[in-house]
Order: sequence, then structure tokens, then C-alpha cells
Amino acid sequence: MQLLKKIALWTINLILIALVAWYAYHTFDEYMRNPWTRDGQVRGHVIQIAPRVSGMVTGIAVIDNQYVHKGDLLFEIDREPFEIAIAQSNANLQRARISSNAARIEYDRLQDIFKKDPGAVSQKDLNLREAKYQESLSQIDVVTETLRGAKLNLGYTQVHAPVDGYVSNVDFQIGTQAVANSPILALVDSNSFWVFGYFRESQIGKFNIGDYARVTLMAYPDSPLDGRVESLGWGIAPSDGNTGFNLLPSIKPVFQWIRLAQRIPVRIKLEHVPKDVELRFGLTASVMVMAENRDREH
Repeated sequence: MQLLKKIALWTINLILIALVAWYAYHTFDEYMRNPWTRDGQVRGHVIQIAPRVSGMVTGIAVIDNQYVHKGDLLFEIDREPFEIAIAQSNANLQRARISSNAARIEYDRLQDIFKKDPGAVSQKDLNLREAKYQESLSQIDVVTETLRGAKLNLGYTQVHAPVDGYVSNVDFQIGTQAVANSPILALVDSNSFWVFGYFRESQIGKFNIGDYARVTLMAYPDSPLDGRVESLGWGIAPSDGNTGFNLLPSIKPVFQWIRLAQRIPVRIKLEHVPKDVELRFGLTASVMVMAENRDREH
């Protein structure tokens, strides 16, 4: 009985050792056959929200890191100066119409006189009256467009989210002077996340666009993500040759027997993200391209 227990114990130990060895070999073989990198990052489109008009901020409808839907109000700018501009434009339009009506009456009067007695009105005076009337019509068009612009500017006092996403860097307060076309906060598009994997240049030829990729985030090591190679970068900024001291090129020393491979950005399109995984711009990721399994279905 004691012998049987020892045999059973040894058998279980051998099975466990075999399983561990098989797993270690399989993992090592997978890493040897498939290009991979720990140098990866989650990226996404970051929209710099800038007001289209200048003015004092009178209301802020969001807080930092809040999720917003497309069309949600972000902040408001003082409306009063733009309401005054609309009132002024309306007054100018009314004045332009009155002036144009007077010019038309005078022009019609001279035309009637000219038809009855051509010698009573010179052709020059008739032409001048016609030109003045046409100019008044143009002035109406100008003021009408000014009014349209004033109404647009009033609408721009309310700034809305252009996409679904997360508000970031809300570091202004009510009373802040917003400047037109100057970014005041950032909005991370929640539907635009992808992963950049920076692969050694010696690995680029080992996979193709469309290959299956497995992405593991440092924040969620137990929830690997599925993806596909979407594109490969076509250039990186040179580290040598930039202007240095006395306008001379700056060159870094390199040992002849050591050649560091450059890193090429490879864009990975994520195909499915579990609900319990929250993607954030800049998260660290490991990326493995399954070059030996291009036909994988998932």
C-alpha cells in the first residue's frame, strides 16, 4: 500500500512537471515564432475644444474626466455682447431698407420725368440716381450678412461636444476670459481608441497588414484584447543630424559592434473590447502579432 502511494505521488509529480514543461515550451515557441513587443501604447483621437468667439465664461456644464455624449453642452460664454450686436445689425438693416426705399422713389421720379420730357433731366443725373439705388440694395445685402454673422456668433456662445468621449483638463472657471480659436479643454473620443506597438525594424518583414494581434494591457493583464494589424509606419524622426552647438549637426556616438534596432510604429485596430476593460489614452500595452496564425477566426 505504501509503495502504491509513492508511485501515485511520483506519477502526479511527473504529470505536473510535464504540463509545466509543455506550457513553458509552448509559450517560448510562441514568442520565438511571432513578433512581439512590450513597447506599446493605447492611443485615440484627442479633440482640442476651442470656442469660436471670445468672451467671459458664464457657465460650465461638465467636470474634469466626465463622460459626455455628442451634442452635450460643455460650457457657455457671455451672450449679452452678441445679443447687442444682433440688435445693432437689425437696426442697421432697417435703416438700410429705409434708405434704399428713398433712393428707389427718387430714381422712379426721375425716370417718370425723363419719359415725359427727356430734356428736363440729364442722362448723367439719371445714371447717378440709378447707381445710388443699386448701391442701397447692396448695402442691404451687406447688413443682412452682418446680421447672419451676429446670429451665428450668438450660437457659438454655447460650446457642445462634437463626439462621445471623456472631458479632460477642465482647469478654467466661471469668469475666465475665453479666446476664440484657443483650446480651453480636451475631449478624448471614446470611439477612436487603437494601439501602437513599436516593433524592432528587424521584425517588420515577419508579418502583414491584416494579421491577428493579441494586445495585453498592463492595467488588465488577465484580459487580452483581439486586434488586427491595420498599418505600418513609413517613417520615424531621425535622432542624428539635428542642429547642435555652433549650428553643427549633432551625431550620437555608436559602438561598431552594437547596433540598436530602430522602432517602427505598427497600428493595431482593436476588434472587441470587454465591458470590464476601460481604455485610456497612454496605457502601456504588450503586442504580439500572430504571424503563424493568419487565418485565425475569432
